Amino acid sequence: MSKKPELLCTPADLTAAERLFKAGADAVIIGEERYGLRLAGEFTRDDIKACVKLAHDAGKKVYVAMNALFHNDKVGELADYIAFLKEANVDAIVFGDPAVLMTAREVAPDMKLHWNTETTATNWFTANYWGRKGAKRAVLARELNMDAIVEIKEEADVEVEVQVHGMTCMFQSKRTLIGNYMKFQGKNLAVERTDQSRNMVLFDEERDAKYPIFEDENGTHIMSPNDISIIDELEEMIDAGVDSFKIEGILKSTEYMEEVVAAYRAAIDLCVLDRDAYEEKKDEFVEQIEAIQPANRKLDTGFFFKETVY
Repeated sequence: MSKKPELLCTPADLTAAERLFKAGADAVIIGEERYGLRLAGEFTRDDIKACVKLAHDAGKKVYVAMNALFHNDKVGELADYIAFLKEANVDAIVFGDPAVLMTAREVAPDMKLHWNTETTATNWFTANYWGRKGAKRAVLARELNMDAIVEIKEEADVEVEVQVHGMTCMFQSKRTLIGNYMKFQGKNLAVERTDQSRNMVLFDEERDAKYPIFEDENGTHIMSPNDISIIDELEEMIDAGVDSFKIEGILKSTEYMEEVVAAYRAAIDLCVLDRDAYEEKKDEFVEQIEAIQPANRKLDTGFFFKETVY
């Protein structure tokens, strides 16, 4: 029987974390906007402590995102935050910037680290390099196809995490592009909010695509027009032994996330325990997701079945 991958998701708040654990999630990624990129919600230090207690009481895990890029003005804060996370007993820190790795070595040498640079984790050689530097897991780029993912898993000395559902980031700039644009138009920025709650989109008429866009402390983020969903294509990655499947909850309601997590929980369990039953129920799983999908968010299979062009 294949190993069962971890089901990981991103909750918007403490109540959401509790509900998603009950729906079947094994782990959550949380954190503060100051240190983490594109989080589904803001978790203060008290929230992180409460979430860790909640998770550990239920036999689940909490990972904290520190995957922002840190300029010199913030590097001095990292030691204090990592020391707090060690004290809070979080299960791992997600990082991209080597400053986090260097600081964790000093402040919390036993802390598990997950390497996530969003787009550059594209081969097993690089994943193993960061593994030798102390990372326990590599979060693979979303632009990889199934063959590349399977090959990386075969050769990697670290755990491998793959996003299986939700929106992805297409572009990030450290600049406040929306704010600058609105200022140029003479709009009042105090009124014209630019954050996630504003629900702004860029519309591409030619492609008939709407790209969610928001601005926060880490700059401007443009998200994909469609959501990935491969609830009916899990066999190959489960057979390859991929360690973690991630469901991205950014810009989604907790109700939506609850149903998606429950559906993937059922699909993963069935795929591992009874492959024939999973094959038979695939269409049902897809229909379940389609029924709750927001009208403006089409589903596709991302890059999973795209051909690699060198």
